[in-house]
Amino acid sequence: MALPQTVRVKLSSEVAEAISITPVVLQELPVRELVEHLLGIAGKDESRIREILLRGTLAIGASRFRWAGWDADVASLRELLATFPDADPSRPFATAGCIRAILRGGRHTIEIPREAAARKSLFQRKTFWDLLMEVVGASGPAYSSYSYRDRADRYLREFTPAETERVRAAAAAVRYSALRDQIRSVGFVQAELHVTR
Repeated sequence: MALPQTVRVKLSSEVAEAISITPVVLQELPVRELVEHLLGIAGKDESRIREILLRGTLAIGASRFRWAGWDADVASLRELLATFPDADPSRPFATAGCIRAILRGGRHTIEIPREAAARKSLFQRKTFWDLLMEVVGASGPAYSSYSYRDRADRYLREFTPAETERVRAAAAAVRYSALRDQIRSVGFVQAELHVTR
């Protein structure tokens, strides 16, 4: 069956709390938007996406999507999937397009959105974000993959011990105390960088 323009979706929340009743919302979702949610889970695996479309259910975090499943036409699905970006290892890292950095080490991660780290106080010359981009840009990060969930290319950059200390010292420029404390105390050795196209 060819892909429809829209899909009638029942959207509900499955919060793991005490007994709670959440309303089910009926929504006409463009098929492209539904497939975009599927890409975040299955990537561009046609057979897996067709299987999920046929099954008619998808859980993302605490949200559950349900619809009347159908057997998607392979050619139509392939045509739609071609409109989404592919991973491109030849893309150079561009600090201007970087929207998020995730500092990783062991079991802990520190997620740093650009807008949270790029705020400058009145007499501050450099922001924490400026210094972080300077450190990761010194020897370009390696391309990792394209994240459909984040709509961004992912790059990885290992830190030397000196670079880790430099990033820690720059934490004083972060305006949010919880984020500043995490950067200073959590052990990290790598940055995962998300860059939009």
